Amino acid sequence: MNIETIAEQALKLEPTSRAYIAEILLESLDYEEDFIVSEAWRQEIQKRCKEIDTNSSILVDGEQFMAELKLRYL
Repeated sequence: MNIETIAEQALKLEPTSRAYIAEILLESLDYEEDFIVSEAWRQEIQKRCKEIDTNSSILVDGEQFMAELKLRYL
């Protein structure tokens, strides 16, 4: 299977499945040398990823959220 076929098939998945695949792929990259992350922040990232994976958090579209904030406070 070539990369285009893999990407095409992945894009057909539901959003949570695509996010899971993206998370796995990003974790597979070696960023530790380029981006030093404190242990507290690493734990927070893991906590948030777990909340997303278990659907225990409510995800909100960023643009929609900002538009609602502007309406409320401007």
